[in-house]
This record gives sequence, structure tokens and C-alpha cells, in this order.
Amino acid sequence: MVALSPVVQAYAWGSRTALPELCGTHSPAPHPVAEHWFGAHDSGSSLCADGRGLDARIAADPEGELGARVAAQHGGGLPFLVKLLSAEQALSLQAHPSPERAREGFAAEDARGIALHAPDRNYRDTNHKPEILVALTEFHALVGFRPVARTVELLDALDVPALRPYREMLDGQPDAEGLRAVFTTFVTMPHTALATVVADLVAGAVDYLTVEGVAGRWSHEATTVVELAERYPTDPGVLGALLLNRVVLLPGEAVYLGPGQLHAYLRGVGVEVMANSDNVLRGGLTPKHVDVPELMRVLAFDPLLDPTVRPVRADRGIPGEMDYPTPEPDFALSRIELPAASGPVGYPTDGPEVLLCTSGLVRVTENGTTETLGPGHAVWVPASTPEVELEAVDGATVFRTRVGGPATGTPHR
Repeated sequence: MVALSPVVQAYAWGSRTALPELCGTHSPAPHPVAEHWFGAHDSGSSLCADGRGLDARIAADPEGELGARVAAQHGGGLPFLVKLLSAEQALSLQAHPSPERAREGFAAEDARGIALHAPDRNYRDTNHKPEILVALTEFHALVGFRPVARTVELLDALDVPALRPYREMLDGQPDAEGLRAVFTTFVTMPHTALATVVADLVAGAVDYLTVEGVAGRWSHEATTVVELAERYPTDPGVLGALLLNRVVLLPGEAVYLGPGQLHAYLRGVGVEVMANSDNVLRGGLTPKHVDVPELMRVLAFDPLLDPTVRPVRADRGIPGEMDYPTPEPDFALSRIELPAASGPVGYPTDGPEVLLCTSGLVRVTENGTTETLGPGHAVWVPASTPEVELEAVDGATVFRTRVGGPATGTPHR
């Protein structure tokens, strides 16, 4: 076991206060702090307390660090990345490819001679990038295409003349193909026409908010339109956002994003776990490269009725452990609530883990070595570790990330 120092990512959409205050560092920071990475990602590996990068530590002993099964199945590399994420402004509208499409796209771009780090490159590796985000604060996001009937109701409520033809298209074909047709029209619309439609949409959203206030059925959606258009007045993502589920997560609630799910995080703080990949297909709300034909190959247009993931009590016997189930083999995420004065809880490991504290103080002990973690601090637990013991000082929350697969062993108290 070894403590990890995160890779700090200072993207423009981050907050100067949220993560510094969570982690107990100087606030406000001199620049926006968007993400803290805990893992061995090619674009940034955590530093271990022994001075090595986690990637170098794993490379020196893949079976000891990952276990034979994980090392064999994932090419000797850690298949997941754990993040603390803080969004103060909207991230780009984006989707991630399936494993098959990632391999095909990577090979095709290689064949065309596009440099690996070129700004117009879509595929920087051959992996997929599913992800799950658990809210630590109220968290706002756009996640997956909304059922068409509800989108028609939204368009009726906003009553924007320029959008009536698209409302009729959806009403006449209320399925994935109708969504594909309307979204394609939005992302290929000339900028001059787009600016006019977005301006009309903003006027309709403002009118709706004037009448309904913040408590209207579609007030979140109308507010998001106004906020996005203020930053991106000629961006097709403003129109694309009309088609997506507008989600508000309370602390502890989560969203899962599988292959092809169009999404954008809007604001809030959360724990995100994703497969180790840099493959992003953008659809708007960004000055970065947007490849519409490739995005259309990746997108899943089937409406997503409920994008949230509800935690369920884990069956591994660890008191207070809740699983966030997903179908992914690359990661498995759970949250452990440790009450004050609850006594130590020990459990046998079943592969490599990252343990991340998000509230309180927790003592993590392995083979006589103890690390005390506060909010925003994490440890790496290699697969060779036989057992870990957790004990809260005054109550604590710990997120436990493992590789997906069957769990083994029975914890004890």
C-alpha cells in the first residue's frame, strides 16, 4: 500500500475553490482546478509516496501490482482512472466509442498518417471510455437523449417558431431515427442560420422563465439554454442540448455513460471513474476539434429513459458499503460509509484498488503500515496485499475502485 499524489488538471471549466476547499489546500487557487487524477494514465500518472510514478511501479511488477488475472486481461496496465472532478462551467458535448469502434478508428487515423497528438485526431488509443460519476455536491449534467415525447413537450413549452419544423419531425418519427435526423440537422446547420435559431431559442427560454420562474417544469432546461448560448451563441451544441436529459444529482447519486451516450457535465463536484482512454468525440460547446461524421458513427440515438445509477447494498459483508453497478469489466465502484466510533473493518482484497477519502478521516492499515486519509487523499492497494483494514476517526466516506469481475473473500470485524 502506498499513498498517491494526484495529477492536477487546470482546465478552464474548473473551479478555483471547490477542490482546494475539499482537499484543504489554498483557496482560491491561482487558476481553475478541474480534476485530480488518481491512477496510471498515459496522459498523467499519480506519484507514489516512494517517489515512483504509479505507472512505473506497475510496469516493474505487473503481476504483483495488478494480479495475474488483471495483468493478463488488460495488457499489464491499470484499466481504470479515478478522478475528483469540479465543473464550474459546462464541459464540451461529447461521446465515447465502443471498444470495436475505438480499434477501427485508431487504425484508420494511423493509416491516414494523422499524428497521435494532432489536434484533429479523434482516437489516441484503442480503448473505450465508459465512465461513472457520483455526485459529492448537487451536480448538473446533460446525459443521453431524452425520450422523444418529453422533448416534444419541451419544445411546445418554449414555443420557438424557428424550432417548429424540428418539433414536427420528432412528433412524426418519435424514435431513434427521428432523433438522428434532427440532431444531424442541428450539427450541420450553417453558422449564420444557427445564430438566428439560437437567438430565437434564447428569447423563448427567457419568456418561459419570465412566466414560470425557477420552479417551472422546464426551468432547468430553459436556464441551461440561456447559459450555454451566452458562451456559445453560434454553437450547434446549444440546440443539441435540447434533446438530452437534463439531470440534477444529489450527493451520492450517480450517472453511468456507456458507449455512444452524448453528454455534458454542467456544474458540480463528483467522483468519476472511467476506463483508461483519451478517446473523445465532441459535438459542440467547445473550440476544440469536432468531427461530425465520426461523431455520428459513434452516437447511440436510442432514448435513455433513466440515466441515473442507484447505489445498492454490497454483498461482500463490509458494513456501510454500497455498490454502483455498471456492466463494465474495467472498473467497479463502491462507496463505504464509516460511522464514528464504529471500530475497524477488515476485508481481503481481490485485485488492485484505489481508496479515495471524500469526507472525514480514515485510517487505512495493511500489514502493520497505516496511512491516515483526509478528504481528497487516496492510497494505492496492490493486488499482492492480502488484507486491508479501515477505521474512521470521526466518521468518513471512502470510495473504493477495483477492476470489474467477481469478488472473493469475506470481510471481518
